[in-house]
Amino acid sequence: MKKTKILIVDDEPRILRALRAGLLAHGYDVVSAADGEEALDKAAAELPDAVILDINLPRLSGLDVCKNLREWSSVPIIVLSVRDAERESDCARPGCGRLPHQAFWHG
Repeated sequence: MKKTKILIVDDEPRILRALRAGLLAHGYDVVSAADGEEALDKAAAELPDAVILDINLPRLSGLDVCKNLREWSSVPIIVLSVRDAERESDCARPGCGRLPHQAFWHG
């Protein structure tokens, strides 16, 4: 039986590790990327079943990743953001889903 593959995109190593550990523990296949360009490369090569995407990324923003993915894929995207509600509407435009606030402390 094929495992569901999740692409996690975040430039914070601690967040990547935490999400990876949780998803692996629940039986998912996990692929990760640390910046927007790497995310698009991994999405094209791995064809994930879902994407967990941070908005604030180096090299290419999460918003741009959403826009680019939507040009060729309808993969579900969960956006993690620490941005305020005013900026959240920016992400809805390129086809991203709802925006849960990032539940990680960066202190």
